[in-house]
Amino acid sequence: MRFRIYKRKVLILTLVVAACGFVLWSSNGRQRKTDALAPPLLDAEPPRGAGHLAVSLGIRRVSNESAAPLVPAAPRPEVDNLTLRYRSLVYQLNFDQMLRNADNDGTWSPGELVLVVQVHNRPEYLRLLLDSLRKAQGINEVLVIFSHDFWSAEINQMIAKVDFCPVLQVFFPFSIQLYPSEFPGSDPRDCPRDLKKNAALKLGCINAEYPDSFGHYREAKFSQTKHHWWWKLHFVWERVKVLQDYTGLILFLEEDHYLAPDFYHVFKKMWKLKQQECPGCDVLSLGTYTASRSFYGIADKVDVKTWKSTEHNMGLALTRDAYQKLIECTDTFCTYDDYNWDWTLQYLTICLCFQPSYYKTYVGMYLVNEKV
Repeated sequence: MRFRIYKRKVLILTLVVAACGFVLWSSNGRQRKTDALAPPLLDAEPPRGAGHLAVSLGIRRVSNESAAPLVPAAPRPEVDNLTLRYRSLVYQLNFDQMLRNADNDGTWSPGELVLVVQVHNRPEYLRLLLDSLRKAQGINEVLVIFSHDFWSAEINQMIAKVDFCPVLQVFFPFSIQLYPSEFPGSDPRDCPRDLKKNAALKLGCINAEYPDSFGHYREAKFSQTKHHWWWKLHFVWERVKVLQDYTGLILFLEEDHYLAPDFYHVFKKMWKLKQQECPGCDVLSLGTYTASRSFYGIADKVDVKTWKSTEHNMGLALTRDAYQKLIECTDTFCTYDDYNWDWTLQYLTICLCFQPSYYKTYVGMYLVNEKV
């Protein structure tokens, strides 16, 4: 039996299959781009606690503060599907790095300044910061990067409404929300915070050998801030694609800061003066805790000081050269016995890592970047 091949029918069938494939590919591409531009909600949104993380992802979480005896031989809890979906989503968003409010072709040309805001889970404070940014002169020229350690639909929606500057969201991939029952979160086999070392050794909890200098054991909810700060510092300078050749400054803020309307104007004046008068200064600090009733006679003045955590941890601006100095001290930063990033940074200014040169700070006297 002979088979007849009708070329016209074969051609039509081929075109139909190709058209269907193109439609499926296009819809998938549009959906992926939309998902990246506006982080989607998952089936179950983690609840927001008051003042601390309250993560409920289907895994029972054991507090370090609990005095209940541990069972050293207990197997590691399995990670539930929702937690795994959050991890996957975070890695995808960090890889895609979709800019919002950028040029028509989705690109952005770096200027003199980039803002990076470390965001936890306090939307009431973040709202005030966003309001201050909206009122800032020249903010449309500044890329603002929000670095999150907590997935929140409310916060994502707030940032999605920002329409006055280019915006990029990145997510700390080692948060206690993503690792609720294992390091760097709280492992059920961890030692309770106040357990004495001898008792911890008898109990056999996994970090029994490593209490801090005050005799306490690690609490993930406190150490996360330091982990996030260092990861953010590295990720922004090394992994954000639009900043690969960036030679300007990056200003690091937190969600409970706010900015004066003329902060960008003052910053540019400080940067110009720093280049002329203090090329060896490593840091620009736009704010200080010292209150001033009047700026008469000091509105155009700056201080040159050694960096101090209790004075200069607000509005911290770094160059790439300063970052390179810091990153060489990674081991010291991570092993120093303090869960505060700013106190650890101060230690770096006096330890062997930076001797004999100290971290000089250019402190603005006019712009006050206060905590809410």
